[in-house]
This record gives sequence, structure tokens and C-alpha cells, in this order.
Amino acid sequence: MLHHYSFANFQSYREWTEVSMLVDGKVPQSVWARNVPTGERVSSVMSVIGANASGKTALLKPLLFVDWFISQSFAMDPQAAIPVQPHLSSPNEPSQFEVEADFEGRLWRYSLRCTPERVLHESLYVKHDRMRYVFTRDWNEDDQVYVVKQKDFGLLPAEAKKVRPNASLIATAAQYGVPLAQRLAISTVRTNIHQYGRQPYDPNQLLTAAAHFVQSDTQRLQLVSMLRRWDLGLKDVDIRQMESVQPDGSKQPFWVPFGIHSTSETAGFELPFMLESNGTQSLFVLLSRLLPALERGGVVVIDELENDLHPHMLEPILELFASSKTNPGGAQLLFTCHAVEVLNVLHKSQVMLVEKDEQNQSTAWRLDSVGGVRNDDNLYAKYMAGAYGAVPQL
Repeated sequence: MLHHYSFANFQSYREWTEVSMLVDGKVPQSVWARNVPTGERVSSVMSVIGANASGKTALLKPLLFVDWFISQSFAMDPQAAIPVQPHLSSPNEPSQFEVEADFEGRLWRYSLRCTPERVLHESLYVKHDRMRYVFTRDWNEDDQVYVVKQKDFGLLPAEAKKVRPNASLIATAAQYGVPLAQRLAISTVRTNIHQYGRQPYDPNQLLTAAAHFVQSDTQRLQLVSMLRRWDLGLKDVDIRQMESVQPDGSKQPFWVPFGIHSTSETAGFELPFMLESNGTQSLFVLLSRLLPALERGGVVVIDELENDLHPHMLEPILELFASSKTNPGGAQLLFTCHAVEVLNVLHKSQVMLVEKDEQNQSTAWRLDSVGGVRNDDNLYAKYMAGAYGAVPQL
């Protein structure tokens, strides 16, 4: 599970910023969190709230970038720039990232400092009695070479020296068959965010979701059960294979979802999902991201969780992550939200507030770091009154 991630000089954030999922013993046991093998207590959900253009999506992107860099950077063009965007006030300074998570029963820390041109520092540590390095990689500007130190990592020293400036040592070692690197390079993050922000909705997302559910009968049954229980007027979901003819005359299969509705015990009708309501379509796509994580674990990062959904839908979605029955894999949900009614559901340790100043610098802080906020406070009412900041100044 993710414990925390930190970063600096990335997009609208100039200063060092941390998003921590850790909660301490003072947080009530009823809060949605679980104890992990490394001994910590880790929250299952974290919301990000703030005004438009305050930096909410930018707060999520560092985690997604690190996940991509570890798992996929080797596939980049050797001459391509690393897709990091420093803050506009510090274009020539490096961006920095750090992630801590438990993996295979131990606590791991990954650190990266880079510019768009090259990696300056990359390291991986694992906790035994204390944190010990697995590898460190540093750019020696004077000699124009990388200095790499390894301890039980397994990449041949000659290969380590040849790692490209725009690629991760982990992603590269995975290509050379290093077992630990191959395990670390398997992404467990699912998201609706790409490099430029939230993916705009288009019908192809329905087809992608349908292709996922056709491969998992268990998750398709879960999907249907939830849609029924959440009173969307659906009796069932039928996913049908169709074919498109390619320019070379070959046929490409794809899958189309249909909603099965009942009007009485003996009568009903069906609709292609593209003709269902926006809310039903959005929930179908959202569940294609949530259910795999709930089954196998990982982190789901969603920008505007409530998009096209009624605010009352938020609590049952969040509750999926609260129960070990619906969340056996220990999945976590990190999301932005404009439906601040979510403050009526979450604990103050599960809320990140974001605002941006006149110098276009974003700042984020966890609500429980604000002095005087009590567990029994009406967080929704006080936030709406402006007591915690992170509200639009209109």
C-alpha cells in the first residue's frame, strides 16, 4: 500500500509538498484504514478539495509520473525529453520526487531528481532494521558519467552504466530480466488522468471498459449487482462482440455494452450504453477502474470522482474501499472532488486542501494539520464558511 509521496518544483508546485496516507493511533478505529505488514496504519481513501485551477489535478500527477517512469520509461525514444514540467519560476532547477510504500512485506523508498534532459539522482531503499540502499544512481557532471552503486539488485555493472539519461534504472533492469526490477515495474496504478489532465469522456472509454468486463465474469457480476443496488433502472448488462473492417480488409473484434431494462415482470427493453444517461455511462467506466484494484490491490487515482454522478453516490463508492469484504486486496483511492459533501463522510486525516496564490504557486495541506480542527466538527459547514481555506475567492 502507498504510505506517502512527496515532490517539489513540478507544475504549479514550487515548494516541497507531501501527500501522506499514514494515520496514527489518535485516529479512531472506525476510520477507513488498515494495518499493514510493516507496522503502520494506512488510510484506504484520500480526497483532494479546492477551487478550480488551484492545483488539485497537479497534486495527483507526481504519483502517476513516478509510476510511469518506473514501469515504462525504457520504451521512450532515446532522444525524448523526460515529461516533467518544472514550476515556471524555476525552469532550470530539477524536479524532485519521493514515494514510500510497502511491497512484499517491507517498506520501500524510491527517490528521483531530474530535469527534462536527464536523471540527476535515482535511488531505491528498503527497510530492514533501518533503511538500506538497493541501488543509487548519480550523475557526475565533471566526468559526464553515472555513478551506480548496487546491493542485491542484480543488474550487471556494465549494463547499469549504459542506462539512458531519460530512463529509470528499474525500467531498464526489468528489460534485462532482473527479477526484483520486473516485479517493481508492474504498475498497480489505475487512473483517468493523462499527461494533460483528466481524460475527456468519449465513447471509446465505454468500449475499453466493456473489453475489460468481458474478460472477468466475477467483476461483470459485481458491476451488475452494484448498478441494480444503486437504483439506475438496470436489470442486467449484456456485452456483445462485434467486428470492424480494417483498411486491409481484416476484421477487428470489439465489445459493445447494452443495458437491459425491465418495465414489468414480463416486459422490458435494451439500450446500447451510448444511449444511457451520462451518469450511468460514467459509473460503468469508473467501475472498470475500481473493481480490478479492489480485487487485486493497487492505487486508483481519479480526477473529479463525482463527474456526472449525484453526490449521494459518493458514499457507497467510497465504502467499497472501507470493507475487507469488498476490498480484499487492500486497494486505495486517491481522488479530487468538487462535491464537498464528501466532508460529511471522511475523517479530517483523509482530506487534502489545495489553493494557489497570486504567484501561481499551489500549496496543499492535510486537514488534520490545521490547528483546532476536532473530530466531531462539522467539516462540511466549516469548509463552506471558509474556515479552512481552499475555497474560491469570488
